[in-house]
Amino acid sequence: MSLSRHINADEVIEKSKDHPHRKHTVHRQHHSWRRDEDSSLAPKYTMPKFGLPSKSAYQLLHDETALDGNPLLNLASFVHTWMPDDANKLIMENINKNLVDLDEYPAASIIHNRCISMLADLWKAPKEGKVIGTATAGSSEAIMLGGLAMKKRWQEARKAAGKDHYHPNIVFGANAQVALEKFARYFDVETRLVPVKPDNGFIMDPNDALQYIDENTIGVMVILGSTYTGHFEDVDLMSKLLDTLQADTGLDIPIHVDAASGGFVAPFVYPQLKWSFDIPRVVSINTSGHKFGLVYPGLGWILWRDEGFLHKDLVFELHYLGSTEYSFTLNFSKPAAPVIAQMFNFLNLGFDGYKSVATKDLRNARMLSRALESTYFEILSNIHRPIIEKTTGPLEIATHAVHNLTHNVDDPEAYEPGLPVVSFRLSSEFKKENPHVQQAWVQSMLRTKGWIVPNYNAPKGAEDIEILRVVVRETLTEDLTERLIVDILEVTESLMGSENALSVQASSKGMHQPDQEHGRPDKDNFGDGQLEGGKKQEGFARQC
Repeated sequence: MSLSRHINADEVIEKSKDHPHRKHTVHRQHHSWRRDEDSSLAPKYTMPKFGLPSKSAYQLLHDETALDGNPLLNLASFVHTWMPDDANKLIMENINKNLVDLDEYPAASIIHNRCISMLADLWKAPKEGKVIGTATAGSSEAIMLGGLAMKKRWQEARKAAGKDHYHPNIVFGANAQVALEKFARYFDVETRLVPVKPDNGFIMDPNDALQYIDENTIGVMVILGSTYTGHFEDVDLMSKLLDTLQADTGLDIPIHVDAASGGFVAPFVYPQLKWSFDIPRVVSINTSGHKFGLVYPGLGWILWRDEGFLHKDLVFELHYLGSTEYSFTLNFSKPAAPVIAQMFNFLNLGFDGYKSVATKDLRNARMLSRALESTYFEILSNIHRPIIEKTTGPLEIATHAVHNLTHNVDDPEAYEPGLPVVSFRLSSEFKKENPHVQQAWVQSMLRTKGWIVPNYNAPKGAEDIEILRVVVRETLTEDLTERLIVDILEVTESLMGSENALSVQASSKGMHQPDQEHGRPDKDNFGDGQLEGGKKQEGFARQC
């Protein structure tokens, strides 16, 4: 297999060996074990005829995976990467259990159902209803199930009315995570993307969504926590507009809330925010246990406000595992360990613990936002902006915001609601003074320091805007946030001035950037050394 576009690296490596065909391999006895000798016998792209000793197989893969990035410094991902030792022990004790086998593993099944009950209570499911839900492999599977349930109910209603049921469509913002588009494409549902606007946080405006809805719309998916900027879409407003639409046209359009990230943030730090099952039009909600649920990948959850919203065609009755069981997931076998790990977090952290983690994440995100906004960047996310700046509602709301800002600046409710995400871009002033600088260079140069900070284009409606983004997870401590601020300022200042520009352009060789080619700063020119003024920057970061 060629590993290079123009040169077959495998051939080059083979020709460079003393014994290309390994006919004369010498087994040196002074090694405690035959590390190179054993690994040299393992083909890379075909099944080995004979197996390696377990220690050799372990060491071979251990060494190769050392090339992966450090999960601690991967600020591009929402996925959680750390759990306490007790949780790790519990996971290993249950890693061989299959959750679908309820008869064989009844304790795991009970724990699963308790998780569903706790989430239903957290998301304000109506007590009079029969809430139903399941664990999934992640939010992608959960979204598929939520979409399928809406499609099946729409088709059944259309058949009963004697109307066409072959052309369903679904409405959501262009800022949607790819899983939403996957659902539509995989299950033959027309996607109706609502373009976003920069002045609305690059998320769907419910008023704009109305024009895409018709009698073939199976539902609207509203995103509680955009992957682009962390903004929350307005579920309550969307519901009220759909209420008005139903009164005017008779169309009864349900809402599915994609709370992949926000489902484990909003209940703890924004308890007054209306987004969940306390809105009657919300029929289903999904979330990712492996994001702000603080569990390793992959674990997702989906709940329906009542079993009537889970169409009977999606439920299968099984008899061949020892008892009568019911399945309504896309995949059959599913590890029990992540579900047990989720229950560990529920018990270990409790409501107050989750609130403490989310509050800390938001605090660090605000510090990062303020530091960047006061230097060379424009901040596109909103969680550092006090609510009072945009409050136009009743006097008591404004008074509450003022009270929070005056007496408790650490209270997330004093600020615009959103995920602990910092989305930013180079300011207009910086770009005017440094027109040669390409924003993607910041991403590339941060990578040389170990940080993974993505640079990407905004969604449909604002495609020409590039965004840098940092996801502040539990593992990004205040100390690391301060270090990140210093490193961002260092690499940005190193790009300023004509001399640096020439150095960057001379070393640029075709690094990919969405929609254009751009240069890649050479590490020799922009290394990890402390720049002049670094101490001043670090002091600044600590003050923010």
